Amino acid sequence: NYLDEQNQAGRRGLKYAASKDIGVIIMEPLRGGNIARKIPKEVKSIWAQAEKKRTPAEWALRWVWNHPEVSVVLSGMNEEAHIEENVRIANEAYPESLNENELQLIDKVRKKYNELMKVGCTGCHYCMPCPSGVNIPICFEIYNNAHMFGRVRSAKMQYLFFLSGIAGKPAGASLCQKCGECEEACPQNLSIQENLEQVAKEFEGKWLKPTVWLAKRVMAFQKWKDFRRTNK
Repeated sequence: NYLDEQNQAGRRGLKYAASKDIGVIIMEPLRGGNIARKIPKEVKSIWAQAEKKRTPAEWALRWVWNHPEVSVVLSGMNEEAHIEENVRIANEAYPESLNENELQLIDKVRKKYNELMKVGCTGCHYCMPCPSGVNIPICFEIYNNAHMFGRVRSAKMQYLFFLSGIAGKPAGASLCQKCGECEEACPQNLSIQENLEQVAKEFEGKWLKPTVWLAKRVMAFQKWKDFRRTNK
């Protein structure tokens, strides 16, 4: 995808493989759906400048198919409509079919995402499972969403519910023991340990432990009330 053009082998690897007559299969063209589902308003305003209107998913897929070296694109599809859209785009998106203005527009979107995103995590889960129990992809997803969409308060509520231990085992960023296994496995070569420190700093203030304590007791009391109600 256009956000990871330089990650791993990147475009240089794509061209090198093609020069050796090696077929190239592209995975995660929509970055796990992250550049096709919820779109920051700043990115929406850039797409709106396009002369020909397309969905974010179509822009991303057309950018991939624009490269003549690409043989196959593997894109996850959850609905029949996704299949129809992907097939249509594959039939229409010939190599080098995007014009210069369209390529410049995509470059603007790339730069804007890089400004907004705190961590370049693709959600591939290669870093998992974490030996210390940290849910690394979810930590970064919540962290990124907080800043891309300006919803810090709701992101803190998500973090509290999903990662603090209220619902299931704790899986927050502060559990990291800096073993480094995740960084060895990360195909994006992210500084995961350093980024987890920032996540913990932002989402695990002094308020977290007493809030978790209170929430657990409220939930326990509610269960007790439900039990009494059903066993009268």
